[in-house]
Amino acid sequence: MTLKDKLAAQKIYLFLAALFITSLVVSNLIFQKFFYWYPFNVEIFGVKLFEISVGILPYPITFLITDLISEIYGKKRANQVVIAGIFASVFSLLIILVSSYMPATSWSYVDDETFSNVFGNSAIAVFASMITYLFAQFVDIQIYHFWKRLTKGKHLWLRNNFSTWCSQFVDTFTILTLLSAFGIIPWENFKGLLLSGFLFKVLVAALDTPFLYLGVFLFRKRFNLKVNDEIQLL
Repeated sequence: MTLKDKLAAQKIYLFLAALFITSLVVSNLIFQKFFYWYPFNVEIFGVKLFEISVGILPYPITFLITDLISEIYGKKRANQVVIAGIFASVFSLLIILVSSYMPATSWSYVDDETFSNVFGNSAIAVFASMITYLFAQFVDIQIYHFWKRLTKGKHLWLRNNFSTWCSQFVDTFTILTLLSAFGIIPWENFKGLLLSGFLFKVLVAALDTPFLYLGVFLFRKRFNLKVNDEIQLL
């Protein structure tokens, strides 16, 4: 690769990392709002399919990005993005904690009580998310590269879906356990939210496979990469 190509690859990597970090931090901030999507009139353990947190919406994007980075830039770069995302989550938590201790003025559009209701559980959410997400993403990357080695770079759909399904179950199960233990989510909703959340993520993972194929195709065409080739950044 020429120096110009490596600089272009570095810039694209930076934008992918920015999308990843933004998706991760935002998901931690908006998780307390739940919404419903009823494509089928089905209940699972008393919970409608699908009744899920809006925080789940940007989450699949992060797994798509790490799979794309794993495929094009390699395992080391994917792990670096995950660690950067955890750092960003901790930093956002510190900002929220400091902000919560600043007393609101009498004319403030958002008073202390409103701020606390919206962001009061963010510390627990970020803590739970950091533990589960760090574990789930490393599981995703490990499984992805295991299948990549086993298939010698072929069958992209297999490693994309299988790694994401495994890691998403780990992530969903662990974070719901922690949030239920802290009293944010009632235990009676645990089973329904677990299955509902996991099935939603499986569906999204299947739907994002064409986008991964498109991203890999564009990278390989732009940088003249062969199957199983990885870009070595500066």
